[in-house]
Amino acid sequence: MTLAEIVQRGWDAFAAGDLDTLIADYTQDILFVMPGQTNTFNGIPDFRAALENVALPAGFEIINLRHIEDDGEVVTICAWKSDKIEASQLAVLFRFQGDKIYEERWFVDTEQWQGAF
Repeated sequence: MTLAEIVQRGWDAFAAGDLDTLIADYTQDILFVMPGQTNTFNGIPDFRAALENVALPAGFEIINLRHIEDDGEVVTICAWKSDKIEASQLAVLFRFQGDKIYEERWFVDTEQWQGAF
């Protein structure tokens, strides 16, 4: 299985609400950096809590996911929309140790994201 396929499996698990499957692909000391780059979580318990409490804008929908894989990293370009935002993109960096993700970092236009609520 490629690293991009592991990342896609995670997106599918999150969409299905299956956090156990998602978390199985992460190291115990995962570093998770959320939009704005100031909300940092370390370790599976904090990562899981962040996912369980993630706030999405009304009408949030992922339109398309594209993965770029190279040298132990995958970048996902996520095209999305919501009730207040007709179309936008965000990027997520996934860094791997072997076949496990040890860092996930979100890059979002924070002003636009906040305006979507």
